Amino acid sequence: MSPPPHRGRFAPSPTGDLHAGSLLAALGSWLCARSAGGEWLVRIEDVDRPREVPGAAERQLATLHACGLVPDGPVLRQSGRGNAYRAALDRLLAQGDAFHCHCSRADLAATGGVHLHCVAHRRRPDPAVRFRVRPRTRIGFQDRVQGWFEQDVSREVGDFVLLRADGCWAYQLAVVVDDAAQGVTEVVRGADLLDSTPRQMLLQRALGLPTPAYLHLPLLRGRDGRKLSKSEADLPLDPGDPLPSLQLAWQRLGQAALALPSGAGPEAFLDAAAAHFDARRIPRSLPPVDG
Repeated sequence: MSPPPHRGRFAPSPTGDLHAGSLLAALGSWLCARSAGGEWLVRIEDVDRPREVPGAAERQLATLHACGLVPDGPVLRQSGRGNAYRAALDRLLAQGDAFHCHCSRADLAATGGVHLHCVAHRRRPDPAVRFRVRPRTRIGFQDRVQGWFEQDVSREVGDFVLLRADGCWAYQLAVVVDDAAQGVTEVVRGADLLDSTPRQMLLQRALGLPTPAYLHLPLLRGRDGRKLSKSEADLPLDPGDPLPSLQLAWQRLGQAALALPSGAGPEAFLDAAAAHFDARRIPRSLPPVDG
């Protein structure tokens, strides 16, 4: 039986315009897919309604298009995927892998927010639903850039949320269901999500879903140490002149300089980049930047 075709994806949250950090993830995921002769998809992860910025998703897609980063299929929006998430949640509840939880953040303060068992002081009309992490659950995997990563999920994370008390689907469940539905074979994203991967692998196993390969790109941080997209130093990309930003992202991915003809635009850059990309050159981390 032949392996599934290589398929990657870029999945921004519509909490603001595309910045240098998000372009690094977009270009990195596109290059990994293209260099493997595969497809590249875009998914808007808009399940966190309180944090969504009106119009941000449309501006993100327009900026990607201006950069020449055009997906190979329709853009998937998580806001329209509630039925799929509900079906997965119902299965986990039926299996005993998920449970309703009435604990508040205050209830879990004594354990640093880690849910080891329910300690709720009162029942809530809108309980969350959590995934049941069995004692002594350790998950490890080989990341293509960060190397071996292992986590004691039961001790460091505990039972994690699948459906929030405010009715919003949790990222962990939505991303696992959608990666499987879209046939994603390799997840390329920022290293800030490295420690989420063991939780997602637990969900994949519980739901009988395939586990993709993982490649976590170095995180772009400002001088203040924060992720650059959360820093005032990180300005939105200019869709009217995206080539300098693309070239800088290429450099930050550790790639060798490209010789481009005079007047080359994003399409010529991407053609050359796909032909010369070497994932082995991607650094594990990057020095802080001014923006």
